[in-house]
Amino acid sequence: MTAPDQYAVFGDPISHSKSPKIHQLFAEQTQQLVQYTAQLVPAEQFTVAADIFFAQGGKGLNCTIPLKELAWAYAQHKTRRAQLSGAVNTLALQDDGSVLGENTDGVGLITDLINNHGISLQNRRILILGAGGASRGIIEPILSQAPRQLLIANRTVDKAVELAKIFSVVGEVDSCGYTDLCGEQFDVIINATSTSLSGQLPPLPGNVLAKNSCCYDLAYSNQPTAFVYWGLAHGAEKSLDGLGMLVEQAAEAFYLWRKLRPATAAVIALMNAQRGY
Repeated sequence: MTAPDQYAVFGDPISHSKSPKIHQLFAEQTQQLVQYTAQLVPAEQFTVAADIFFAQGGKGLNCTIPLKELAWAYAQHKTRRAQLSGAVNTLALQDDGSVLGENTDGVGLITDLINNHGISLQNRRILILGAGGASRGIIEPILSQAPRQLLIANRTVDKAVELAKIFSVVGEVDSCGYTDLCGEQFDVIINATSTSLSGQLPPLPGNVLAKNSCCYDLAYSNQPTAFVYWGLAHGAEKSLDGLGMLVEQAAEAFYLWRKLRPATAAVIALMNAQRGY
């Protein structure tokens, strides 16, 4: 009997991860013999754990908080978008035994916004909250949609300035601190901070949302996140979390590994139904 190909997601924390269920559904849909597990891997153990995983025949890894920058350093080869972002969420074993690093977060976000929610980014004023690894993965794909403005706001302004400088080679990106947002309004606000994991919010002024605006939290939960609630309370036309992005970026990783692109709509519907809101 043929053994299933092994895949996994590494992270810390990881017990909340929905990735094993998503990839199980993808495998059933595409009739692929794969096994996908979630493994608790602290940052200081990442390199050893990844070495062991691939040495034991593993074919591919997803990496989440706080491992994306470490995965970037681990990959022997990187796609262009992974190279630019400085963060990797997908590692794929190649035929020659080397490991390729990719970042599927940005394309997952864009696909969810445009295909699943009908939200165009073209000629829109877009605000990204946070200047960490999550932001790095989404900036270039957002710029590819030709927004009118892309602004990164962060508590530590220097980090936002540095990130804007890195991505200036692919488009115009502005930067500021949260206190500089007073008087500005945006069509799309994306929360790329980790505040939702602790039920907190970035310090946003209440009038930062334009008419018919959208709020999007890269985090997801079985209950609406604090940022999703904030968007609804301040008049956003749509206030969404990152579950759809999670499924879409997983589909991109699955395609990278298996050369098959799973359908996502039914998977997203099932995952939404299971969390009950």
